[in-house]
Amino acid sequence: MQIYGIDFTSSPKPNKPIACAEAWLESDILQIQRMHYFTNFPEFMEFLQRSPIWIAGMDFPLGQPRKLIENLRWGETWAEYVSHVGQMSKQDFVETLNQYRQGRAEGDREHLRQTDRLTGAISPMKVYGVPVGKMFFEGAPRMFAAGFSIQPCHPTADPRVVMEVYPAVAARKLIGKHSYKSDTKQKQTSEMQGYRQKILDELNHLEFDKILENPLAIDFSVDINQTLVEQAIGDASGDTLDAILATVQAASASRKPDLGIPQSCDRLEGWICI
Repeated sequence: MQIYGIDFTSSPKPNKPIACAEAWLESDILQIQRMHYFTNFPEFMEFLQRSPIWIAGMDFPLGQPRKLIENLRWGETWAEYVSHVGQMSKQDFVETLNQYRQGRAEGDREHLRQTDRLTGAISPMKVYGVPVGKMFFEGAPRMFAAGFSIQPCHPTADPRVVMEVYPAVAARKLIGKHSYKSDTKQKQTSEMQGYRQKILDELNHLEFDKILENPLAIDFSVDINQTLVEQAIGDASGDTLDAILATVQAASASRKPDLGIPQSCDRLEGWICI
């Protein structure tokens, strides 16, 4: 099975591209073979549509909180509100969320989904700082328009399956809460590089048959191309490493019933597969 792990950005450009790790999961080995970098959305979407069958872990919110959707009356299904957002400009989308926050009590301005609370993720409404709201705006409507099977929000018969992942969860299990990346050059340190090295060393030495000693609880071995290892260590932004971690999470989910998504999950909001 072909597996993609995608570290997404709401504004791809040469110095901050969309990073996509390409891997192959066969038997009990995940072979992470190469990286692709996309500086614009058309190239990224053309790449995804090139292969007929794959599973992809996307590091951006595929959904918004139910409370927001209902309060704004965006629709009763994921397809309805994503279609509605897809007809907006980014400026209109950001302004809508800005206006929504105004006048609301502190602690009730940026809602969390159930899955955000469970994984420690930030609100998908956030459009400043780490602008995951803008990532949702740029990503979810494109996945919907392409006809991919969006799990669990909008499953289709398409054999190209998209799920939401969160590489930070895997990183925390391997190195704790230590920082391993920064987009700001002045904040990039040799200590962060050491932690990227440690994450990759841990991944390459996980033994799936010793589940109690395996912090990610995966049931396969990980084999990362050495050139890619060096590339991920040298990428101080962490984007290459996050794409690799997203691949591992997508591969792990692919081996679980229903991708490990509980039947009780809110399909309007979506679910983070870890």
